[in-house]
Amino acid sequence: MKLLKKTILFSLFCICFQANAQVKEYAVENVPNIHLQDKMRYVSNPNGILSQQACASIDSMLWALEQKTSIQVAVVMLPSIGNNDCFDFAHRLFNAWGVGKKGKDNGLVILFVEDQRRVQFETGYGLEGDLPDAICKRIQTRKMVPFFRNDNWDGGMVSGVQSVCARLDGTMTNDEADGEGGSSILVLFFIAGGIVLFVAFIGGIASWNASRCPNCKKHKLMRTSSHLLSIRNGIKTEEVVYTCQNCGHKVTRKSDSNDDNYRGGRGGGLAGGIFLGGLGGGLGSGGGGFSGGSFGGGMSGGGGSGSGF
Repeated sequence: MKLLKKTILFSLFCICFQANAQVKEYAVENVPNIHLQDKMRYVSNPNGILSQQACASIDSMLWALEQKTSIQVAVVMLPSIGNNDCFDFAHRLFNAWGVGKKGKDNGLVILFVEDQRRVQFETGYGLEGDLPDAICKRIQTRKMVPFFRNDNWDGGMVSGVQSVCARLDGTMTNDEADGEGGSSILVLFFIAGGIVLFVAFIGGIASWNASRCPNCKKHKLMRTSSHLLSIRNGIKTEEVVYTCQNCGHKVTRKSDSNDDNYRGGRGGGLAGGIFLGGLGGGLGSGGGGFSGGSFGGGMSGGGGSGSGF
């Protein structure tokens, strides 16, 4: 009887050990790209970490996002990547799959690694303006990590993808990040205002000192005449005579100023460059579909963020 119990316990131990040993470690080369099979699916979930309902919900959101904006997002749920670094793994996977449109590089990879308890965002160059590193981190810490800490993988990933889509398709209406951005803009406004006031103050002091007569020490110097010395590249150099209204003392100074009649080419070229640059951006912003269920050939920009839980 004792032998039978020991045999059963040993068998259970072996089963448990074997189950743990079967946790698969993935390399970039063998992560299944589900998008190749079905262009409406974006979630690679080979070990069933997410439920089918969660995958369907995320696929639906990401399909709608791509149709509206041409942005491509791949969500990858893995039990383990061994000792590989999440950032490096996401970066290599991004480029291997070519997430995002070629030339736009408007792709995003969201990598979840269960045994490292970490989520990683990797963005293409084209998304770094709309989804900067700080926003990636904020979405993770506020919308995903609270769920993940309770092992609620479905809740965290669905919530995170919802926030990403709202950020990228323009439907976000009450974004805390934008509120903080507004505060930052307000701070910058006050700083800029302070700089302007400081410069004006310094200029006022300089002007006050310049009006001081070296003879009677009164601030009574006034410009009474001038003589043009040269005009070069739109800069007019004059010899200016100032006369003290108190004692009649005269002071001669050289003065440089912009020539109002100068019509150099730099201003027009700059304006034209800005205009043409803006027009080029507008012309180049048209969307383009993809066929065959593959991603569009985008490249990673090395941006994004990672969070542990």
